[in-house]
Amino acid sequence: MSLRPTTATAIAERRQQLLDQWLAQLAESGVTQDRRAGVDEVRSQAAEFLGLFADAVSGSGEAAWTPVRAFLDGLSRRRATLGFSAEQTATFIFSFKRPLFALLEDIHAGDAATCASEIWAASELIDGLGMHTVNAFQLSREQVIARQQEELLELSTPVVKLWDGILALPMIGTLDSARTQVVMESLLQRIAETGAGIAIIDITGVPTVDTLVAQHLLKTATAIRLMGADCIISGIRPQIAQTIVHLGVDLQGIQTKANLADALALALSRIGRAVVEA
Repeated sequence: MSLRPTTATAIAERRQQLLDQWLAQLAESGVTQDRRAGVDEVRSQAAEFLGLFADAVSGSGEAAWTPVRAFLDGLSRRRATLGFSAEQTATFIFSFKRPLFALLEDIHAGDAATCASEIWAASELIDGLGMHTVNAFQLSREQVIARQQEELLELSTPVVKLWDGILALPMIGTLDSARTQVVMESLLQRIAETGAGIAIIDITGVPTVDTLVAQHLLKTATAIRLMGADCIISGIRPQIAQTIVHLGVDLQGIQTKANLADALALALSRIGRAVVEA
């Protein structure tokens, strides 16, 4: 549904009036008081949207609204990054209804039927743009969360150099497919960078080991061996050892130790080093 040409002309001619009333509405709702997006930024965004909106209602076809939707996509990404909620982001668009409706009532004051028709059309337009904003915000928010999860995974799987030629990967928490992939990539990259010949995977902080976790460990160990390095798994507590035996998981060919200290001692012996008392 589109607005009448007379309405589009009035919006273009009285754009400054609309902007002032809209900014007053935003200030009343508290949008301009949020420090994450200051008054100047909100004013600039409102002015840009109003200009694009005026051009769109004067145009024809869906193509005329492409710049408006592109602007709302950028607005949603910006606000999702700053930590705004979907409701706060949508309020920016929905608050434009009041000044727009006031303008329609003014220019169509003598024709109640036309006024009602234009307000209905304007309401559908703003509602559609508001829903587009919410959808774009949700998508942007999901992307932000996914990126944060990836960063947390990287931080939770640090590859530590214990000695020349010896790397260690202490693992804490649940080991799933996504994390295994990050672990494997990080560890293999460090092996390639340092030329390490031994990699220790410490699972002391892994609460439980099931068939899936054991398979992930086997895959990681296999990838390490394909890089020409040896793999030692440490942190095999009695409960985990019993679980692995009960599950029938074959760790043959993979050296295991009860703790990281024993694994380091074994790794040092393999490269001809030993820890002795001074």
